[in-house]
Amino acid sequence: MKSRAVDVPVPRDANEANEWLKQIGDLVRSAELVQAALDEQVAALKAKAEAEAAPIDAAIAAMTKGLQVWAEANREALCAGGRKTVAMSAGEIGWRLRPPSVRIASIGAVMETLKSLGLARFIRTKEEIDKQALLAEPEVAAKVPGVTVGSVGEDFFVQPVALPLSGGGA
Repeated sequence: MKSRAVDVPVPRDANEANEWLKQIGDLVRSAELVQAALDEQVAALKAKAEAEAAPIDAAIAAMTKGLQVWAEANREALCAGGRKTVAMSAGEIGWRLRPPSVRIASIGAVMETLKSLGLARFIRTKEEIDKQALLAEPEVAAKVPGVTVGSVGEDFFVQPVALPLSGGGA
């Protein structure tokens, strides 16, 4: 089989291919060191920013709570006409209704109760195709119109030997 022309250098023999594999391993380890250094810098910057922001966040929370206490005490005057939002020159304050929510303590127990009370309309049944079952029986699955069972193909991989950077380890 004839191979296609490529725009990259190609090793001349198995010895050179092995050397390239070693070099790839060295480069991968170098890239990992660069990534580790970046991760350390990001973690340090994040910790510094969080430390700087903590007193600011605390001040915002305290002022917001104080503003809420003031607004609650003056709600009747602020919300004349049924308004829930009060426009002020520096911004708005107000109240929002939270959307309704449902919390289920024990799914199994509630499911059984709904069934026993004849409230099946509150139970959802989900149907979906079991692809794992189709893969388990590819000959049968392939006969179903609209189903194609194919190979995932083949990918080339390079796995350099991973040597520890220090004498310790496993």
